[in-house]
Amino acid sequence: MSTPDDAWLVVIDPQAIFASPDSDWGSPFFAAAMPRIRELADAFGPERTIVTRWLPTADRASSWGAYFQAWPFADQPASDPLFALVPEAEGLTALPTLDLPTFGKYGPELEAITGAAPRLVLAGVSTDCCVVSTALAAADAGAWVTIAVDACAASTAENGTAALAVMSLYPPQVSLTDTATILGA
Repeated sequence: MSTPDDAWLVVIDPQAIFASPDSDWGSPFFAAAMPRIRELADAFGPERTIVTRWLPTADRASSWGAYFQAWPFADQPASDPLFALVPEAEGLTALPTLDLPTFGKYGPELEAITGAAPRLVLAGVSTDCCVVSTALAAADAGAWVTIAVDACAASTAENGTAALAVMSLYPPQVSLTDTATILGA
């Protein structure tokens, strides 16, 4: 693997709500990204792979209240099958899923697992929401972030391109590459 041995793979939100073609938030690129995610997880191993899940917040007094008014289909209890991991994501990690009610997954909960200023490889969904939010927060906190572009799934091709363009503005803290390069192929 071309990333340091101390790097962590963070698989962002491989959930039914983002994978299903029937979901308003389903990514048309999820099925293509999942095999790359599996390759990365196999290389990193279950002890160095973290899987996150986005869950709705109970706080409707914040801007999340308006968000759920705009997306009522997602305003469900955390136990709803919409928020379950896709079957292909089962077993990627030996750690419990990191369940957060935020787009960005970098914060004290993730840092408690990885340590301060970690080396992270990000994969998952959606490139233009939770991946970019995680990458920029991690970079701000001093982490080294590598985006496995072909292991990410965007909401649309245009939105994915825009998110990658934004993240490409943050070198050397954020770098963009592909699975083969990460794995040293």
